[in-house]
Amino acid sequence: MTIKFPDDIRIYIACGKIDMRKSIDGLSAIVSQNFKLNPFENALFLFCGGKRDRMKAILWEGDGFHLLYKRLEGGVFQWPRTTEEVREITPQQYRWLIEGLSVDQKKVI
Repeated sequence: MTIKFPDDIRIYIACGKIDMRKSIDGLSAIVSQNFKLNPFENALFLFCGGKRDRMKAILWEGDGFHLLYKRLEGGVFQWPRTTEEVREITPQQYRWLIEGLSVDQKKVI
């Protein structure tokens, strides 16, 4: 199942690994303190643990946060491992990530 997000949403991926025990407050603190971004903006923030088989995301919706969690039964997410970095990705790159592909696809010449 793929979740449909608004067309104007920004998507940020927190590269590297995080402590997957963190919930909304801990993840929003990472967004604001480590990455100097506003967790209350119209944005989806993605996080991954060390085993790369689980992903969490937070999304502010005007009156509260959504906490999304996905655990793969087989395989791993192709997560960028550069630590202490956040990068904005496109909706297409998000779909690649969810499908188990790298967000950095090679271009066909």
